[in-house]
Amino acid sequence: MAVNLAPPNPANLLPVRGVELGVAQAGIRKQGRTDLMLMRFAPGSRVAGVFTQNSFAAAPVQICRQHLAATESIRGLIVNAGNANCGTGEAGLAAANRTCALVAARMQCAPGNVLPFSTGVILENLPVERIAAALPACFASLSEGAWGAAAEAIMTTDTVAKAVSRSSTIGGQQIVVTGIAKGVGMLQPNMATMLAFIATDAVIAAAPLQTLVKEVADESFNRVTVDGDTSTNDSFVLIATGQSRASEIASVKEVAYLQLRATIMEVAIALAQSIARDGEGATKFITVEVGGAATADEAARVAKAIAHSPLVKTAFFASDPNLGRLIMAIGNAGVVGLDTSRINIHIGSIKVLDRGGRAVTYTEEQGALAMKPAEITIRVDLGRGNANTRVWTCDFSYDYVKINAEYRT
Repeated sequence: MAVNLAPPNPANLLPVRGVELGVAQAGIRKQGRTDLMLMRFAPGSRVAGVFTQNSFAAAPVQICRQHLAATESIRGLIVNAGNANCGTGEAGLAAANRTCALVAARMQCAPGNVLPFSTGVILENLPVERIAAALPACFASLSEGAWGAAAEAIMTTDTVAKAVSRSSTIGGQQIVVTGIAKGVGMLQPNMATMLAFIATDAVIAAAPLQTLVKEVADESFNRVTVDGDTSTNDSFVLIATGQSRASEIASVKEVAYLQLRATIMEVAIALAQSIARDGEGATKFITVEVGGAATADEAARVAKAIAHSPLVKTAFFASDPNLGRLIMAIGNAGVVGLDTSRINIHIGSIKVLDRGGRAVTYTEEQGALAMKPAEITIRVDLGRGNANTRVWTCDFSYDYVKINAEYRT
């Protein structure tokens, strides 16, 4: 079960003018579930994305990069669940291109105006004929209000669909931001993580939109990790349809840019946190806050060292106050010249490390109690500067091993 994460209420998901969504059952890997999702964008929509830094990037990631580099006119995207189309060589590229062509034919646009996405099992050929057979149902179900169904269609081992909406006023005009995401394992933020699609009806030029997608990824999806592995298919796409009545945002220096950034960031952070809350087998949602660092990069290195450590994560699952594991993780972060005599650590409100040594007032009973709640915050002060960051993660339970050991069965 996900940690304090309820399924989204479709009634609370705001339609984004200029975005239609449709779903279908294609039987990509399993029968009887929606596993194909289509988005169609209004003409003139602008799209920007960031993708995995894994060297074995899946075929759809390669095609997305090519299409985004070649044109500013993206008319839609297609996502299949159950098959990652990765490790499939030339056949995988041909399958991704064929999928784009099938969608483009129905949208009456060029294949290069379509972005393909896949998630699921690696090293298996994508059954394009099943996608072709299901596409008519996808198009027939297109609706501005289908965000909830779309979030369900892209799930793999997720236990809860992930979708969030917000609205705000920019220049006296209301704009809407709605996003969906999937992902619960093989997550290590290296640019974004998993699959995430956020759309807005705001009007924004191409250059600030590309800056925005990177800034948002860095502060949200780049700050969530489940197991320290970076997927081959990680993608985050930001769509701006320009269908609102707000004025165009032409520069990152505008007040309107900062307002839009804040609203999109709120949606992205909520989605990122939902991924950690639904981590495979998760029983606890953990926030790691690192302050007192010399640089933001240094703070991130320490936070991720803690969040990635299987020893730390299993200790929190069991509420076992073996806090030497925290010290071990910090020491393994590779911070040059780290003075451990200046480090303080809190778990919740309990101070466990004081200037590099066990806090005089700390007891293991306190530690066990601090580790029991479903939501826990670890705070580390390095005593080196003013930089800080935070990372969201989860514990490792018995179910994490079971889910991944039996993923293909």
